[in-house]
Amino acid sequence: MTISALDAPETVLDLGVPINDPIDIPDVVAERSRRRRTTARRVGFGALGLGMAVVIWEVVATIIGNDIMVPSVQSTVSALAHYLTTPYPSGSDPLWEDALVSTERVLMGFGIGTFCGVAVGSVMYAVQPIRHLVDPIIEVTRPLPPLAFIPVLIMWFGIGQTPKVVLISIGVLPIMVVSTIAALDAVPKDLEHCGRTLGASRRYVLLNVQVRAALPAIVTGMRIAMAASWTSIVAAEMIAANSGLGFVILQAGNYLQMPLVFAGIAMIGAVGLLLDTSLRTALFWLDPSRR
Repeated sequence: MTISALDAPETVLDLGVPINDPIDIPDVVAERSRRRRTTARRVGFGALGLGMAVVIWEVVATIIGNDIMVPSVQSTVSALAHYLTTPYPSGSDPLWEDALVSTERVLMGFGIGTFCGVAVGSVMYAVQPIRHLVDPIIEVTRPLPPLAFIPVLIMWFGIGQTPKVVLISIGVLPIMVVSTIAALDAVPKDLEHCGRTLGASRRYVLLNVQVRAALPAIVTGMRIAMAASWTSIVAAEMIAANSGLGFVILQAGNYLQMPLVFAGIAMIGAVGLLLDTSLRTALFWLDPSRR
């Protein structure tokens, strides 16, 4: 008598798996709930850490007792609230406009540098001769501080918006090239082989499979590059600018307005945190595995 697979619960397929074994389906709802709790816990501990830093700052300021050396939290908040709408120096822009100017410069240079860096890194990964040709150039220029290019950029472009955007792009480009290549190298070759087996072209696999798989590591490189962008723009605004947070911090420091200096530093930290959170959120929506 012939026994069908349905009548034989212990029948094993060629793969060695019993055909009636239940498929292990993860509890998606429980996993998402766990991730939400983890996120809430991380945010809570982060807020606690910032609160502790503020308390330590206030204690140190109280012990020193000199606002010129270390301004208190209260005096810094008062300066921030005052100069948000009051120009400093006189005839300049209020602090919120300087923050917008610096943020605009950062986003422009960061966007250009990121796009070019990901593009160059992808081409270097896909074409080995180009990688061997360009890699020494990247390795030579990567240790160079972007600020070393300020005199050259001022000579070429003046002291307007262009040299500052170019300066940030110069700093972001090597970081994104190295991050992109490292991220693509870490993508399993099986993904490429599967795509090619299904008939996809090399370019399609690179853009739609490998780059998407490397996206988390690329975004990590973007976060590092964003921090480097703020370092470059603040230094550039201190040297050759008449607006921006770096300019305000320098002018306030020259006249010992330390509460305003600390207020400018705090604003840079707040805007930087907001941009970093935006990158994290973008990764959350672009990477389905994180949802």
